[in-house]
Amino acid sequence: MEFKLTTEWDKTFPKSEKVNHEKVTFHNRYGITLAADMYTPKDAAGKMAAIAVCGPFGAVKEQASGLYAQTMAERGFLTIAFDPSFTGESGGEPRYMASPDINTEDFQAAVDFLSTRDNVDSDKIGIIGICGWGGMALNAAALDTRIKATVASTMYDMTRVNAKGYFDADDSEEKRYEMKKALNAQRITDYKNGNYALGGGVVDPLPDDAPFFVKDYYDYYKTPRGYHARSLNSNGGWNVTGCMSFINQPILRYSNEIRSAVLVMHGEKAHSCYFSRDAYADMINGNKYADNKELMIIPDAVHTDLYDGGGKNAIPFDKLETFFKDNLK
Repeated sequence: MEFKLTTEWDKTFPKSEKVNHEKVTFHNRYGITLAADMYTPKDAAGKMAAIAVCGPFGAVKEQASGLYAQTMAERGFLTIAFDPSFTGESGGEPRYMASPDINTEDFQAAVDFLSTRDNVDSDKIGIIGICGWGGMALNAAALDTRIKATVASTMYDMTRVNAKGYFDADDSEEKRYEMKKALNAQRITDYKNGNYALGGGVVDPLPDDAPFFVKDYYDYYKTPRGYHARSLNSNGGWNVTGCMSFINQPILRYSNEIRSAVLVMHGEKAHSCYFSRDAYADMINGNKYADNKELMIIPDAVHTDLYDGGGKNAIPFDKLETFFKDNLK
């Protein structure tokens, strides 16, 4: 693909006057070029602690991850918000594919990039993953010993939800077989057509009987609150076969071997809260380093409230600042 980066400010949040902003690129272990927005405190001096941010799943860096990155830069960190492989302004063909392996690698590639910058202390690097990238962040933390602190915000375990459905309602060999049968039939159709059919983003128009969590996503991705032209969820969505490999490649297998600090935070009223509760329980089960792990449940917050605050300042940025300052010493 031809690689172009947007030069104008096209975020879903206002630009801060407290930080400097620039576009940067870096590459992952598979040779895919990733695009990122870098935010640096205007009064920065010397080597700083740094944070890489990604998510939500199907979003772009101009949405929630950019808000997190800019806000944490206001609080003294050098930050980047990046588009994952195959999405947004990042490279990778075909477009709109996801991979447990490559998307975990995307976080590690961000650590590579930050570790080699003259103004970053390579011993003080953390990551933030939002929604589906919360699970990827935990997976990266289990693999990458350079990551000293991790926040998983309003997380999904994408392998679990793809293999078992919401609340594990489709957790049977029969249902998985039918799903795999349909996906493999779609592969033949795509191969014949020479392109990949899109699965559709957030439903629009919104049906009157839509479940609350669908309304929650619509309110963010399909309204001026969070819509972005490059966001998969705001538009045509992932490819139908885009998440196929998630079905039988579970992440978080060794999460209880994470030694570094982890904060898992989720809204109390989010449909997805069970992902964080279960992931936290699994992470501390038998973990010799459980003392630096924390589960934070935010009262009255729903899933997308932790994307942009939901109009009620739901994102606990004071807590994030303290967490990273304590653990990126």
